[in-house]
Amino acid sequence: MRPLYTAAIRLYAAAVHAAAPFHGKARKMIDGRRSIDDVLREKIVPGARYVWLHAASLGEFEQGRPLLEAIRQRHPDYKIVLTFFSPSGYDVRRDYPGADVVCYLPFDFPRRIRRFLDRVRPTLALFVKYEFWLNTLDELRRRRVPTYLVSGIFRPGQLFFRSIGRPYRDALRCFDHLFVQDETSRQLLAGIGLTNVTVTGDTRFDRVIDIRHAARPLPVVAAFAERDARPVLIAGSSWPEDEALLIPYFNAHPDLKLILAPHEIHEAHLAAIEARLTRPALRLSRADADTAAGVDCLIVDSFGLLSSIYRYARIAYIGGGFGHGIHNAPEAAVYGVPVLFGPNHRKFREALDLIACGGAYSITDASTLATRLDALLADPDACTAAGESAGAYIQQHSGATEQILRAIDL
Repeated sequence: MRPLYTAAIRLYAAAVHAAAPFHGKARKMIDGRRSIDDVLREKIVPGARYVWLHAASLGEFEQGRPLLEAIRQRHPDYKIVLTFFSPSGYDVRRDYPGADVVCYLPFDFPRRIRRFLDRVRPTLALFVKYEFWLNTLDELRRRRVPTYLVSGIFRPGQLFFRSIGRPYRDALRCFDHLFVQDETSRQLLAGIGLTNVTVTGDTRFDRVIDIRHAARPLPVVAAFAERDARPVLIAGSSWPEDEALLIPYFNAHPDLKLILAPHEIHEAHLAAIEARLTRPALRLSRADADTAAGVDCLIVDSFGLLSSIYRYARIAYIGGGFGHGIHNAPEAAVYGVPVLFGPNHRKFREALDLIACGGAYSITDASTLATRLDALLADPDACTAAGESAGAYIQQHSGATEQILRAIDL
């Protein structure tokens, strides 16, 4: 089966190469991988001890980040290699100061992986959540590099648990230990004979708690949010499908203020948002404390601020639930505010848990959005209680980072 897997990877890589002249993401994937050898030659220090963490993209990096930063603090003599599969992670964190080397992971061809490992010679390898590259994992096992999955989560329909999934089950056996988010994952893995599994929860909760403690002051946003007693709805990582519901509600409710942080901030999208709004609005990049205090809607047209902005919310709305899936609900819930999101949230354990504890609500259309917002805004005590439930859930599920580090003796 392994030759068939490698052939499939070659077909995938060929397709990415073919798409590169016409597709920006594909072009970045190819160009970035061409530079791997140069980056390693320049930055790898011979004889140093390297911890290697691999994350598919930005969200997975944020899950792994608490581990990296704890390792850095406890073992300043270790060096860290951080790899990404996707440009959406690499582009944002290519200059991450917590790693000594940041680059792409090579396509999973045996020869390229051997060359990568020959240069890095990791002491330890950490894979975040769901990265299962068969040739890479097999080579790590052959070299006897301690290899761990962190914040893993598994569902019954995945390939590992189907009759055709034997090669991927073999890949899971390459891990020295699997640290998973929930008991369901542990039971699924036990069903295929894997017992080197520990339920530690999601390191992302540790990350959002760290972010809250380090949240930077935002005087312009504060001037907007605090200029009067009207509650602020913050919509984070919104897509057009989310905005089609949120903006009409906002337009019809002058007793509500809105901070809108769209997932995509290109000019066409920002202009489309502005065209829908019938109340005074301003882009954050064009605002100062005085002008922000004079509008009802602030449009966040830059990246990297949302996690700090959520502190000003009375209610938070998380985008993506009418598309591929919701974005980072814990990032808002950690501030002790109720969270709303669309119907495509069932693959996200934290979303289901937040609903179950009364800290979050799923909406399906404009009517359910209006019903839920009306109820929360009309009953401040109920809104506060829902927010407290959300914040308590995050605190109760923190601590995964420390458990993992203890288990791997770091």
